Amino acid sequence: MDYKTVYQGGSAEIVEKKSRFIADVFTVTSEEEIPDCLEHVKKQYRDAKHHCWACIIGTAGMLERFSDDGEPGGTAGKPILEVLRGQNLCNVLIVVTRYFGGTLLGTGGLVRAYTAAACESLAHSIIITRIHGVKLKITMDYTELGKIQYFIADRGLVPLGTEYTEKVEMEIMVPLHEADKVSASIIDETNGKSDIRKEGEYWYAQLGTEIKTFEQAAQK
Repeated sequence: MDYKTVYQGGSAEIVEKKSRFIADVFTVTSEEEIPDCLEHVKKQYRDAKHHCWACIIGTAGMLERFSDDGEPGGTAGKPILEVLRGQNLCNVLIVVTRYFGGTLLGTGGLVRAYTAAACESLAHSIIITRIHGVKLKITMDYTELGKIQYFIADRGLVPLGTEYTEKVEMEIMVPLHEADKVSASIIDETNGKSDIRKEGEYWYAQLGTEIKTFEQAAQK
């Protein structure tokens, strides 16, 4: 199952009636990581009174947690959580720190401010879709290289790397559910003159024109 998450967390600040709302985004994969992230934020903004947060952890049977940290109930943590839900993100924690500016914002004003801060912090983050895929190693004659390069580019695939020895060896990542179809198509395109081997299942994401591989995925 593919899922959206944060590759690199960002930070952002908004000001509402002189109150400062500073949002920081973290990647977390377990509930045990939350205290360390909160401690980091509290040390950075040690004179602030409120450090409100929300997170969604897991890709199946998701764990959701949030805290208003002294703000009126439902005005901080829940709005932050709704931002995460709205962007279909998981394994992400957002902490929004508030410096009171002297003017009460009311419940509606707080909800809007915490929502806006969370949205702005995600706008400054790098968001990716992590794909459960298969690494394919293609071995071919030099005469088949052009056909395979065209085939890969035509389908929006990006080579992980290519080695040129007596033959050409190229590695690509493809979504798990497309691996057999892609393999069959490459063999067909080269009239059976290429060899394709599955090198394992991984989580991966496309970052611009590059492919980033993560941990090896559990095989079913």
